[in-house]
Amino acid sequence: MGRATRILRIPSDRRRVELPLPTGLTRRKPRVYQEWKALKDWGKLPAWNSEPPGYLLRELRENADLTQTTMSERLDCSQQAIAQAERWGANPTAKFMQLWAAAVGQDLEFRFRRRKPRDSVLLIEPK
Repeated sequence: MGRATRILRIPSDRRRVELPLPTGLTRRKPRVYQEWKALKDWGKLPAWNSEPPGYLLRELRENADLTQTTMSERLDCSQQAIAQAERWGANPTAKFMQLWAAAVGQDLEFRFRRRKPRDSVLLIEPK
């Protein structure tokens, strides 16, 4: 992807002026699933972009070649519940994700690990 620029057209001169976009902007609108998946598959997903649980659940279901209807039958819930769980802002429970993983023939593993101290942390001592 190239450098983002904004083109401002001035009708009186008919000349183009290219201005760089402001830095520090963050994406507020969630990515659509297809864009998120393509970037993830290509290894181009930005580091600041989280892996939303709903999209991960949808990816698991699609990799198992299951429809939302089939998945709803396996989980004994409605198709609408499956669609809601696969949204960007979904917040599924751990139990629901374990059931989902079992329905697609996967294991779900939760791990806690000790954080490594960061070298870049600056500690300021009081004077």
